[in-house]
Amino acid sequence: MHHPRPAGPTGTTRPAKNAENPESRESRENPAGRWRTVTAAAVAAALVSSAATAWWLSADDGLDYVNDYASHEPLRVVGYPSTGTLHLTQQIVWRLADGSEGSLATMATSDGSGAEARSTAANWVRTFREGAQGPVTAEFHGEGEVRQSVVLYFGRTRQVKQFRLRLDGNGGADGWRVLMRETDPQEAAAPPTWAPASPGATLPPAVP
Repeated sequence: MHHPRPAGPTGTTRPAKNAENPESRESRENPAGRWRTVTAAAVAAALVSSAATAWWLSADDGLDYVNDYASHEPLRVVGYPSTGTLHLTQQIVWRLADGSEGSLATMATSDGSGAEARSTAANWVRTFREGAQGPVTAEFHGEGEVRQSVVLYFGRTRQVKQFRLRLDGNGGADGWRVLMRETDPQEAAAPPTWAPASPGATLPPAVP
């Protein structure tokens, strides 16, 4: 599976001749830093055009993806998602921002019921819609081969939320889905207890 390679914190912009590279300066100032950050703009074109992702982007889907990207805040990425987990996470954020409970519910893993997915989608939209309409940073944890955890940091509302992603179906045939079994509004709104307060900060010894 192809893994998009994150760029430096200034995206693809080149420094002026003889100017200090901001990424090099950051490395000196924070040599123990674990993550690099890049906006999803740096990988959006590759996701749309890559043959490796053609299985989830038909011609119409690709156009919808581009239109979605153009009409929403850019997603900032920390860590190392796979193409599948990045795509799913962007869809989650966009559907939250749009208030599209029905579309969000279709992204649920198959181990829950339709009623659970719809209830969870309603809880998430009610809680995170405002935050999803502003700047969002997605921090990815885990290997991203068959499952991955992503923590969303909603800059506008200062909310933090963990989502659990995994390949679904027989041998992953149904693609990446998100666990949606949070029918209790309080559970649905609760931040993860283990995640750093801000993206890219030091992690606790064990990450779920």
